[in-house]
Amino acid sequence: MKALTATFVFALLFLIACQPGKPPAQKQTGELLARLRCSGCHAFPEPELLPRPTWEQHVLPRMGYMLGFYSSAQERAALLEQGPAEAYLKAAGVFPEQPQMDSTEWLRIQQFYLENAPDSLRLPVQQPPAELVQFEPEFPDAFLSPPSTTYINLYRGGLYLGDAHSKGFYAFNESLEVLQGAKVKEGAVSMTERPGEMLITVMGSFSPTDAPSGFLLELPKTAGRQPRVLIDSLQRPVHTAFADLNGDGREDAVICEFAKWTGRLAWWEALPGGGYRPHRLRDEPGATKTAVQDFNGDGLPDILALMAQGDEGFFLYLNEGNGQFAEAKAYELPPSYGSSTFRLVDYNGDAYPDIIYTAGDNADYPPVLKPYHGIRILENDGNNRFSEAFFYPMHGAYDAIPLDFDQDGDLDIAAISFFPDFARQPEHSFYYLENQGNMQMRAHTFPQATAGRWIVMDHGDLDGDGDEDLALGALAFEVIPDGGEIDRWVQNGIPFLLLRNKLVEQQP
Repeated sequence: MKALTATFVFALLFLIACQPGKPPAQKQTGELLARLRCSGCHAFPEPELLPRPTWEQHVLPRMGYMLGFYSSAQERAALLEQGPAEAYLKAAGVFPEQPQMDSTEWLRIQQFYLENAPDSLRLPVQQPPAELVQFEPEFPDAFLSPPSTTYINLYRGGLYLGDAHSKGFYAFNESLEVLQGAKVKEGAVSMTERPGEMLITVMGSFSPTDAPSGFLLELPKTAGRQPRVLIDSLQRPVHTAFADLNGDGREDAVICEFAKWTGRLAWWEALPGGGYRPHRLRDEPGATKTAVQDFNGDGLPDILALMAQGDEGFFLYLNEGNGQFAEAKAYELPPSYGSSTFRLVDYNGDAYPDIIYTAGDNADYPPVLKPYHGIRILENDGNNRFSEAFFYPMHGAYDAIPLDFDQDGDLDIAAISFFPDFARQPEHSFYYLENQGNMQMRAHTFPQATAGRWIVMDHGDLDGDGDEDLALGALAFEVIPDGGEIDRWVQNGIPFLLLRNKLVEQQP
């Protein structure tokens, strides 16, 4: 899932506290101090990335916590989640007991951001979207209130859906009727289907936490077998990929433990007698999604991972054999971007995998419309170095599917937003970007896009008519300022919406 799997992301949490060593003793400017403290661990956060009120009221106070600056001992204690999560937080030293730098230096850093941040962010001007005519919206009869979809999978003849509130995993038929359901605890977010079972990643908690309450579940498809937990005690896992990573003939797992302040990315070795053994790849929070394939052509499966916390970006883990991986940063992103998810596709036809990436998470503080939120195509130069080749602004973008939906020989993009401009443009929570050639896209949307708050999306030929349909999964979540949206979503209880592609029936 992306993000509140997706996304459920928390950016800007490690902005300044990365380097505990003090700068040189001579007086330094606030900018130099900020660069010395930040740039060793992630891209330097430029002041213009956020408006001044956001820096002052939300981001700078959080920076201070990570540097050991609190108004009182009680304030620090309130940051430490009680229960099993507390041990993780203390072991990671997220909130140090003592200041990690001189208070006058910290004051200069704060002044630097407050003096240089803009009052507000300048937003791009876009053409109004055209009416969506290629797809017909359809709603299921199923009622789930509040709708809390965390996973959706569309396939020929039906779809699967995970719902956090009901703690269920459901199968729908082609007519969008519920066939069966199973209780899987809170937040099924990722699924891999096998002939006899489904392997489901369960967050354990939809709300941000460092508690190890998530797990990987084996759910049988037939009666007579009981579900079983394959891997437990995971910190809010949001995605799992499977592959034989060490060449022993057994299928291993790569699990993204997003967590909140801690977390990790690890590959789990399948053992001969059953069970798994973890091998850490990255000991940081914010692991969002991975893709496993041979990126460098040596015949071994590598891992591309999207990290969505302070050190945002794509990390490539090249397989060196015998279960060993070498980490390389494939593409760095600013820590305020709010990375949500990605998909791989050879967009430019050069036989190398490119990245379709969305940035749009906006849940860390009262949402701010950001000009850099949207859909990006990151082109691969053939050596796994990526550069931005295309950007389409979309407030709160959460997923983008590149596919030739109109079958004219080029790739279009279907995209959803979880944080659109609800006050002025709520229907912009969905875009169908029709490819008009030369990286020119024409956006389309539809009035019923406001019927839900879309957090996950999938495609598939549901009715087998030869064109690709879309399914948008809804999750009711607080809107700031409140315009009555969440009450309406809860009352309607719409878990998903189907966009049926009418291309084939429109053709002569």
